[in-house]
Amino acid sequence: MKLFITGIGTDVGKTIASAIITEALEADYWKPVQAGDLDYSDSHKIKKYLSNSKTTIFENAFALNTPASPHLAAELDGIAIDLKKIKEPKTKNHLVVEGAGGVFVPLNEKECVIDLIQPDYKVIVVSRHYLGSINHTLLTVEALQSRKLTIAGIIFNGDENSSSENIILSKTGLKMLGRIENEPYFDTNVIRYYADKFKKTLLELDNS
Repeated sequence: MKLFITGIGTDVGKTIASAIITEALEADYWKPVQAGDLDYSDSHKIKKYLSNSKTTIFENAFALNTPASPHLAAELDGIAIDLKKIKEPKTKNHLVVEGAGGVFVPLNEKECVIDLIQPDYKVIVVSRHYLGSINHTLLTVEALQSRKLTIAGIIFNGDENSSSENIILSKTGLKMLGRIENEPYFDTNVIRYYADKFKKTLLELDNS
């Protein structure tokens, strides 16, 4: 099973969700495009959060120096992101693929993060409540559906907002895979707690 983790925007909790999902499935992890924080990238964070011994963390296809939109970060590095050079790592394990920002974050002049999502991927959308997040979540889902991509469900990150969650789930018809509470911190124990909590639901996606 290959799961692509995207968010409704930047800083909504994709990496935490990716760590939980990777730990729950003891999956392999890959972030194709990393922009900025190369000394403490999302791959580094995932490694720090995991406690299982099975996960392989694959190298980024593009590791860019500037914390900015990938198309700009690449330009500043004097390169262009070519999707033909982004080769999915070969593994017999489950694979968790983490996107960058939201689905329409540009990678180059023509292509966006959504173009990284392959037909055999199941997409998990990470949503976090803020003013405008309903709109951003529905737009993300509609964009994915317009490409006929498979959406496995939604993970809500942060304090519960039942009004927002109910309207999002009602309008999209998607399943809520779980909620990550507004924790004071995350470490291997907290990630493991959520991994155990989400494991059954995530394993069921393999048969759906």
